[in-house]
Amino acid sequence: MNEFIFLFRQPNYGLGNASPAEMEAISKKWKDWIGSIEAQGKLSSHGQQLSADGKVLKAGGVITDGPFVEIRERLGGYIVVKAGSLDEATTLAHGCPVLDVNGSVEIRPFYA
Repeated sequence: MNEFIFLFRQPNYGLGNASPAEMEAISKKWKDWIGSIEAQGKLSSHGQQLSADGKVLKAGGVITDGPFVEIRERLGGYIVVKAGSLDEATTLAHGCPVLDVNGSVEIRPFYA
């Protein structure tokens, strides 16, 4: 089995206006989806949700505030899965809740 990282990209908006019930529903979707991958024995790492805060270091020592502030989406989090191929890993990504909000899942293999 190979390992693949799923990088979750989503529109750059906050959930600060979401009600507790809406947040609970969003959380349940994520837990159910990740739980289905775990139930198949294909979850390698739960990963983490990423904060919108951060810094970017560029060549020449240039530091900018916040990751990817110039684009309209943000990297929201990641998990690591086990799959036999890139196609199998891509199939596992179907149903990801980030797709419900016009986000995307970037699927990348690790070098062996």
